[in-house]
Amino acid sequence: MPPAAPDFDEIIDRRGTNCSKWDSMEPVYGVSPDEGIAMWVADMDFRPPACVQRAVEGMAAHGIYGYAASDDAQREAIGWWMDRRHGWRPDAGDIFTTHGLVNATGLCVDAWTEPGDGVVLFTPVYHAFARVIRAAGREVVECPLAMDHGRYVPDFDAWDAMMTGREKMMILCSPQNPGGRVWSRAELEGWAAFARRHDLILVSDEIHCDLTMPGVTHTAMTRIEGVADRLVMLTATTKTFNIAGAHIGNVIISDPALKARFSARMRALGLSPNSFGLAMATVAMSPEGVDWLEALRGYLDGNRRLFEEGVGKIPGVSPMTLESTYLEWVDFLGTGMSREEVLRRIEGDAKIAVNHGTSFGRGGESFQRFNIATPRARVKEAVSRLQAAFSDLQ
Repeated sequence: MPPAAPDFDEIIDRRGTNCSKWDSMEPVYGVSPDEGIAMWVADMDFRPPACVQRAVEGMAAHGIYGYAASDDAQREAIGWWMDRRHGWRPDAGDIFTTHGLVNATGLCVDAWTEPGDGVVLFTPVYHAFARVIRAAGREVVECPLAMDHGRYVPDFDAWDAMMTGREKMMILCSPQNPGGRVWSRAELEGWAAFARRHDLILVSDEIHCDLTMPGVTHTAMTRIEGVADRLVMLTATTKTFNIAGAHIGNVIISDPALKARFSARMRALGLSPNSFGLAMATVAMSPEGVDWLEALRGYLDGNRRLFEEGVGKIPGVSPMTLESTYLEWVDFLGTGMSREEVLRRIEGDAKIAVNHGTSFGRGGESFQRFNIATPRARVKEAVSRLQAAFSDLQ
């Protein structure tokens, strides 16, 4: 009997479960979870595929939580998944299992840079990158993305002029977070050429690669020619299947010298996989996981259309058209309001907790990020509240 279709409309109460997204919104934003809507932390308010739940229940029924023997099954599942979904199959020996991709980012910074080195970010971009780089004593080099007809695009000429020679690594977010762009092959080729010109290790964070909107195709950086000798791929099941708490991710490296260096750092730090994360990730990358993901993509596209149409009706407010992720990037510059006034209305009046655009680096100052991976009724309510909070602009 096939598994039941996922019910993404089900309201699941996450309050009081030690949930960062809902239980931390009041201390962080002053928005009570009893009346507020959590649209900040990048996880989904949906249950994962039923096969993931069965795997966890099977481990609980067994009742012994010892060390995992290996991550071989997960490596095989990754190969199957990448081949089916993205047209490339990494060798099993090229895959390293990390404690999520923020951990993977830190490992990359540790492996290939020294204190004082520059690490290039293309901003606005996922806020954890800068936090990890600075904590490691490296310099964050912000290269602002250009805007073309409401979409982010690379600006290689401007960035070339910014390089000093101290830069050793670049981190590319592909698909882009927070803007939701899916880069074209030509754009990816441009980034590969930029990395070669400036002799940079190219770390490509592709955690959102499965969450494209219907009709949009992601191209993996590993499919771009001439970059393998400096390429480090970051992938994960955690965003795709909503298992972020499993803290499991993958670093995929084909170049022998890069692979040897990363392996040495992994051994030196004593890292090994979490057995629950391995079990969850392995079963998710399966035909059942494919069916669940296709249903999810359609549902998120419906949420996207509802949110962008509704918020776009507020004068001076411009949501960026979402191509991937479930994170809406919304520009409030046209309202003419200060950042403080915009946030007072969103958090104080509408009682919605959102990620502040300033945390994503240069270029994010007038933006806020909204997570729409929640039941549609909540998205509809959020749109209604936002329209009311800015009703004097109508």
